[in-house]
Amino acid sequence: MGRTVVVLGGGISGLAAGYHLSRAPCAPKVVLVEGSERLGGWIRSVRGPGGAVFELGPRGIRPAGAPGARTLLLQVSELGLDSEVLPVRGDHPAAQNRFLYVGGALHALPSGLRGLFRPSPPFSKPLFWAGLRELTMPRGKDPDETVHSFAQRRLGPEVASLAMDSLCRGVFAGNSRELSVRSCFPSLFQAEQSHRSVLLGLLLGAGHSPRPDSALIRQARAERWSQWSLRGGLETLPQALNTYLTSRGVSVLRGQPVCGLGLLPGGRWKVSLGDGSLEADHVISAVPASVLSKLLPAQAAPLAHALSAITAVSVAVVNLQYRGARLPVQGFGHLVPSSEDPGVLGIVYDSVAFPEQDGSPPGLRVTVMLGGSWLQTLEARGGLLSQELFQQQAQQAAATQLGLKEPPSHCLVHLHKNCIPQYTLGHWQKLEAATQFLASQRLPLTLAGASYEGVAVNDCIESGRRAAARVLGSEPNS
Repeated sequence: MGRTVVVLGGGISGLAAGYHLSRAPCAPKVVLVEGSERLGGWIRSVRGPGGAVFELGPRGIRPAGAPGARTLLLQVSELGLDSEVLPVRGDHPAAQNRFLYVGGALHALPSGLRGLFRPSPPFSKPLFWAGLRELTMPRGKDPDETVHSFAQRRLGPEVASLAMDSLCRGVFAGNSRELSVRSCFPSLFQAEQSHRSVLLGLLLGAGHSPRPDSALIRQARAERWSQWSLRGGLETLPQALNTYLTSRGVSVLRGQPVCGLGLLPGGRWKVSLGDGSLEADHVISAVPASVLSKLLPAQAAPLAHALSAITAVSVAVVNLQYRGARLPVQGFGHLVPSSEDPGVLGIVYDSVAFPEQDGSPPGLRVTVMLGGSWLQTLEARGGLLSQELFQQQAQQAAATQLGLKEPPSHCLVHLHKNCIPQYTLGHWQKLEAATQFLASQRLPLTLAGASYEGVAVNDCIESGRRAAARVLGSEPNS
């Protein structure tokens, strides 16, 4: 009788793990268990008036690097979605223009080599000087460092407090003074460790791993895509994965929250559900680390302790659509440093990148991200996290920062509780403790998902692929 692998979590990480398990030459029996009634996790696309597409979670995927290429080949081309791809080419304003909102105004971030030598507000002098400083700085000696400390040491206080502060808020909805550079931006950390200079390290590169190849990958490379989406929204991807899994005989259980994990004699797992249980030879957990920590048996207390320390923050996403409105600038969007507005993380100009999703008649779509310390403080004080509050904050931000003063024709408000894991200082030690415990106890458990080594969609898909490869024996455990 063949092995049974149970995948916990039907987000994009769990779906990717199930996909790679089910397409193996000698595939095990795969059961995917999802606690809610829908698949896709934080990836969710909804249709609005006139067919407009609103993304409640991630809205674009980067094609760069080997993981980006694998997503295009394994999750797009092989699922028959090539014709649905909406690319943002390298010469497009959404690829070239990004902004910071500082001092009550939008400021374009420098692009290209010449931009580094020009005055570029809100920075007091050309960024060339920050680069020159970086080239002369010695290598850091600590095994980890906060993003703010790292950026301030290597690039100066302005870059740290404006650019890197905003970037951490845009990617992690987090605080650069708490987040780990080693875990959040491993390429920057490794560049300094390997070449003493971040700029030199990025310029020389870390070597290229073999990349998959396809017509779509070659097109993305030739046209220098910065990101891509799908015509019906990114949720098309998890929907296609679900269809594929079903066709391969994978049992997909929805609305089945896992109540606990128990170890049976012989090393198998008992997966307890609300109305029954499953037995598995191996479990891939693609649920958040803090959720898994509460499911583990007493024998795995050290693992539960390490995982419970990986926390997450909440983000309110407000989708706004305006009729007959125009943006003051064209670009991907803008970020807001915490010193400017602690509540507003940034605004994405959805209609610039993907006008095909504007609906008919077309309306200007933007998405306001709210969260960070403002939301945490509000929660800590017992404040009411109401849709009305988030809508008011978002419309005020759109009016103040983009001049969109008329009421929107359509608005969607969603609070995503604990949606983005926080890789705080020393995150790598938590991962090391978890990995060492799994290896020493030989537990048939593999970790996947955003809690560990990347929060982007590509990172999650890659973590699912690697988890499946480890279970199948084609990649060493790590």
